[in-house]
Amino acid sequence: MMILPPFDVTLKHALVATLLVSLSGAPLGVFLVLRRMSLMGDVIAHAILPGTAAGFILAGASMGAMSLGGLVAGFLVAILASLATHFTKIREDANLATFYLVAVALGILMLSLHGSAQDLEDILFGNAQSIASSMLIVMALVTTLTVLLLAFIYRPLVVESFDPLFLRSMKGHGGLYHGLFMMLVVVNMVEGYRALGTLMASGLLLIPAVTAQFWTRHLSLMIGLAVILAILTSAGGIFLATTLLLPSGPCIVLMAGTTYLFSVCFGHYGSLWARFFPSRHLEG
Repeated sequence: MMILPPFDVTLKHALVATLLVSLSGAPLGVFLVLRRMSLMGDVIAHAILPGTAAGFILAGASMGAMSLGGLVAGFLVAILASLATHFTKIREDANLATFYLVAVALGILMLSLHGSAQDLEDILFGNAQSIASSMLIVMALVTTLTVLLLAFIYRPLVVESFDPLFLRSMKGHGGLYHGLFMMLVVVNMVEGYRALGTLMASGLLLIPAVTAQFWTRHLSLMIGLAVILAILTSAGGIFLATTLLLPSGPCIVLMAGTTYLFSVCFGHYGSLWARFFPSRHLEG
């Protein structure tokens, strides 16, 4: 019989942290999926690793230094990947895969040379139980900024996601909105790495967003459902990690993966159930 962990301050901090990541990250994940940029999101999540490692080497386990390093590395990789795609004939997915592998290899090498095995595990796989109250304040500010800025650019971002040529023809500054959107993605990846780890930071952005598409075709409902799924799966993952003394990142992502697999089988749109047992209005 599994014994539930005590509901202490550490557990409360972990739950609040993942709640904040879910509120701001899941809506961004929906737009990443709609814009076919899921791979870019995953690349940025891994790109913060060498920057985080550099902050750790220079300042120890300082959340400020590690977050700043991750932020700089994330922006740098996003810019370099875009430039490589724009100025060369190599496809975008190939450039992104290359940057992904180089960033992970460099970050792990830096941590292996200058940190302990526990340091490496915490950065790679997350440790939500170690989040302090001061870090929660920073995360709350990031979430508030993300929600407000996303609400401000929501309409042009929707148009740019479905018809970028139309927005460009109307002089809608699509490049500006794309830049702001990518800035929010990088900042939220850095926000989530402490709870999920750099290898799993994109989990709460992408998996709930993909899962929500199996249940609705309305964008506003999709965003709301993605947020709810992110909150529920992150809470379940935190309780599982605390109970079994496991890293929080993999537990949260596995919880999210469970809801995804269920939706693949029984979702209302595009699932196996919908394919082999279509509704009557779709049979004709």
